[in-house]
Amino acid sequence: MTHDGFELGLHDINNAGIYAIGNDDVAPLSAAMRDAGLRVIQIDLDGCHDKRTLLMRLAARLDFPTGFGGNWDALTDNLRDLAWLPANGYALFFSDADALRSDAGADFDTLLDVLDEASRYWSESNVPFWAFVALRDADVELEQDAATP
Repeated sequence: MTHDGFELGLHDINNAGIYAIGNDDVAPLSAAMRDAGLRVIQIDLDGCHDKRTLLMRLAARLDFPTGFGGNWDALTDNLRDLAWLPANGYALFFSDADALRSDAGADFDTLLDVLDEASRYWSESNVPFWAFVALRDADVELEQDAATP
């Protein structure tokens, strides 16, 4: 999927959510998000094959406070707070997510659920929270992955 900021409707909070993109889309979308005044955070998932590595990379890139629990509940709590990263909105870019998706599909699906919940949480405060997951086959809807047993 290739979109510029106008096609995504960056200024409409109802459009914020989780999107599959290609790795080539990360740079232009990051620029569009920055131009829209959002805090852009890139999380490189190249070689990430498990939950532990995923959570460590998220904690490092999002500069989670000391004592991050390293589990899904702690990730959810931290994504709902982000007081240490004040912003008008957030755009997370997960590059090279294919290994995690293929090697730890259940964890990949849980990550999508956590990101979706965070996006809904922030929208209640009128703060956009976007997450872009870069995959080789970005044409596949992320919701299809979550529905696959």
